[in-house]
Amino acid sequence: MMLSTLQRIVESVNQAPEFNVALDTMVRNVKAALGTDVCSVYLADHEQREFVLMATDGLNLVEGERVVLEFGEGLISLAAEREEPLNIADASTHPNFKLVEGLAEEPYRAMLVAPIIHQRQVLGVLAVQQKLARAFSSNEESFLVTLAAQLAAVVAHAEAKDLVSDQRSPWLRNLRAVAGAPGVAIGHAFIGKPLASLSAVVPRRTEQPMQEKHKFRKAVLKTRQDLRALAAQVAEYVAEDTLAIFDVYQGLLDAASLGNAVENKIKEGWQAQTAVKLVVDDFVSQFEDLDDSYLRERAVDVRDLGQRVLAHLQDSGNVTMEVPDQSILVAEEVTASMLASIPRHRLQGLVSLRGSPNSHAAIMARSMGVPAVFAVEDVPLNYLEDQYLIVDGYSGDVFINPPAQVLKEYQELLLDELELANLVDSNKNLAAETSDGIRVELQVNAGLNVDHNEGRGAHNGIGLYRTEIPFMMRERFPTETEQFELYREVFKNYRGQPVVMRTLDVGGDKPLPYFPIKEDNPFLGWRGIRMTLDHPEIFLVQVRAMLRANVGFDTLKILLPMITSVDEVDDATRLISQAYFEVRSELQQNGEEASLQRPQLGVMIEVPAILYQLDSIAQRVDFFSVGTNDLTQYLLAVDRNNPRVARLYEAYHPALLTVLQDIVASCNRLGKPVSVCGELAGDPGGALLLLAMGYRSLSMSGHNIDKIRWIVRQVEAPMLQVLLNQALTAKHPDEVRKVVSMKLESLGLGGFIRAGK
Repeated sequence: MMLSTLQRIVESVNQAPEFNVALDTMVRNVKAALGTDVCSVYLADHEQREFVLMATDGLNLVEGERVVLEFGEGLISLAAEREEPLNIADASTHPNFKLVEGLAEEPYRAMLVAPIIHQRQVLGVLAVQQKLARAFSSNEESFLVTLAAQLAAVVAHAEAKDLVSDQRSPWLRNLRAVAGAPGVAIGHAFIGKPLASLSAVVPRRTEQPMQEKHKFRKAVLKTRQDLRALAAQVAEYVAEDTLAIFDVYQGLLDAASLGNAVENKIKEGWQAQTAVKLVVDDFVSQFEDLDDSYLRERAVDVRDLGQRVLAHLQDSGNVTMEVPDQSILVAEEVTASMLASIPRHRLQGLVSLRGSPNSHAAIMARSMGVPAVFAVEDVPLNYLEDQYLIVDGYSGDVFINPPAQVLKEYQELLLDELELANLVDSNKNLAAETSDGIRVELQVNAGLNVDHNEGRGAHNGIGLYRTEIPFMMRERFPTETEQFELYREVFKNYRGQPVVMRTLDVGGDKPLPYFPIKEDNPFLGWRGIRMTLDHPEIFLVQVRAMLRANVGFDTLKILLPMITSVDEVDDATRLISQAYFEVRSELQQNGEEASLQRPQLGVMIEVPAILYQLDSIAQRVDFFSVGTNDLTQYLLAVDRNNPRVARLYEAYHPALLTVLQDIVASCNRLGKPVSVCGELAGDPGGALLLLAMGYRSLSMSGHNIDKIRWIVRQVEAPMLQVLLNQALTAKHPDEVRKVVSMKLESLGLGGFIRAGK
């Protein structure tokens, strides 16, 4: 009975169209469920340090009147301070009781107060009162506490529930999102919508399959033309490797991907529009079932592509959007093609209600230098229509019709950004070297096809090439020849520079669509080297393709992921040797030069167990590469893609910094080169700490390289040592962040760090 009542109240609150209605529904239903005389909800205004009475059923709250209790006043504040419920039989006799004039609460004696807490922050309190002096029962207290816990998320999203019209909200009108591309954008919201909707298609049969097949092929041809036009439109201001996103789109249209599947549905008697819907929905569901966030975002691409084909089937594919100047693109789900269709000079930033920083739209936004945020808190798209926005791509904040003071602050930040960008650009062709002569190798992390080597002298090759991409975009394992051709292009475009290729890192949290793996705990499951060693036929084909592609270039380095033991290194080395001798023998039989170079072999440091085996493994490999993303995740036992614990994923955690310091010290002692290829290398503060520890090779996303180079050129060894000593003695990540931020500010580099980054 109690559970069903709780569920009914939570459901009714969630279904309320506006936040005020939600609060009124809450207090009315709680009062009825507990049979009390009064139920009220107070929300905390931490800026003004007061609790605001937002809704009540039983007290005399005049509409439009603002009733507040200052922090520290009354039983409301006491429950919030203690962060626990208060159950008082006669509140009027309690020393902390404060009577608020005008509410007519004098007759009420019994009081039960439960704090509303979301992610360790008290957002408000839920209180019930009764005329009869009595202690509430343990069941009643448990009910109110449980309800407050369940409603905390609703209250946390308060400003999103009735963002524009709720004048009583004590909070600044801002939304929380996930930062996707750095920078600050100011402008009017422009609502972007797909050209067609798959969900609107009503399944229909056909008796003319050949005619429907012809329609589909014609729509695919037009879609290909659209994609080429979009790629050409953004080619002037987007790095060519980012343009490979459109190659991925084109590949999805191939017969081996969507093409044959759609035509087979047409043969089964479905109309072309229906066939596209059925096939795309199936592909989307497969991708959305994956645990890995990067792979899951490929569902966005498939849906986007399907809707573009559908638009041409519906003769709506040639509609153009009239975008005003100084616009911020806002959409349910911003896609790469939607972003590319908007002239760059009209675009200030983007807000995607769904999606993540792993999406192709986010990758393109970073390449374009467009500030972007994703996964906005629960807010309907129409709430943002015609609104004036500030988008903070560092912290993930979105401000709606901001006050003059906030607008002025961000306008100043925008000017600082422009000045900083000019400084960074002026140094992009210089060496990454500290002011006292310490050289640092800056390399790029690559995951899509690498079509170019833009800024050849600007970086030192590829520090991490994710070879799983061609495996992900097919319906089967790619052949040795297909892999060879892809890798060969990489070596051609990075001639003379090192290319570190990581062997296939799928399985567990990154299963392939055609090789599904279902596990209860995929991050601790069958992934990386564990999967490929169990399938030597996959591992050998990939290594052979790498070795053959490297002939004549001799720049290949092979990197093994997810290593946890010496045995795994030995087994992988044996297979690599087998592949090497096979390829060398084939070259000799074909009369080609037998000067096949044996590549260097490296191991990723990402599982804590390897930290205690470095001496043994160092005897077997040529270099190490630290994957800070997974190392942080495993060290702290935090899944950073789980929103409940993502805040615990902390790159500045003192334990992680100590581990990173120990790694570089061990590698120096063992005489083995070590690099960092995780996100920490591309973070300004993280790069400084790594440099201070002694790391001299950092690999990162291409859009971070010039920024990190400029920072490196502004520092010197003695200053870095002082910074490191302060960071390593810090007891909390916030202390580390403060130390780093203050140092960057003192160097005039504060523009590289924003609150909440």
